[in-house]
Amino acid sequence: MGIGVLPATSGSDELRAMVLPVIQASYAERFYINALRAGVWLIDSDDRRVRLGLAADARFGWKAGDGRRTRGMDDRDFSVDIGPALRWQTDYGTVNAQWGFDAGSASKGQSAQLQFVRAIIRGPGLRLNGVLGVTWNDRRMNDYYFGVSAREATPDRPAYQASAGVQWQAGVNGAWPVGDRGSLLFGLMATRLGNAQADSPIVETRIQPLAYAGYGWTF
Repeated sequence: MGIGVLPATSGSDELRAMVLPVIQASYAERFYINALRAGVWLIDSDDRRVRLGLAADARFGWKAGDGRRTRGMDDRDFSVDIGPALRWQTDYGTVNAQWGFDAGSASKGQSAQLQFVRAIIRGPGLRLNGVLGVTWNDRRMNDYYFGVSAREATPDRPAYQASAGVQWQAGVNGAWPVGDRGSLLFGLMATRLGNAQADSPIVETRIQPLAYAGYGWTF
């Protein structure tokens, strides 16, 4: 279990804390759960450096009353993105690619992500990875989380319809062993919103942090 800290609403400069499951599990080297992602590998190369499968990722919504600029708007619902996923392990690091659609029908949108993960420290003690990524969201996805409908508009919050666009991510994650079966797990990620998101009247800051820390045990 762990504690996650993330923006209170889309583009907010206020943060909220949430209790989150921190799960890393696999079965038959095919099915896996990694934090807030679950998936299955369906096709492998001979050396298993390239794997293709399906993955599901959690996408957090927010309560409008938690933000200064969103009070009086509708809440944005939690949802799950599902789609094909690719992992390519190279001598320099791991490349992850994924396309997903909103299976929870909150935004009914789509997104695509490209990510590069490289081990910075890999020893018997501390394990630390660096992460760089870019995510494209279509118009529906961006508009659901960053748009302001005519019904939600006020004199201080004009109506806004977000277009498709990209956002950039950079961060680290890792683990520190504790005892024979336990580990402290942690991560810190910063996202830079694209113009389609940052131009929204509900956005207070373009840089959006996400951090988590937790304790996991192996069984």
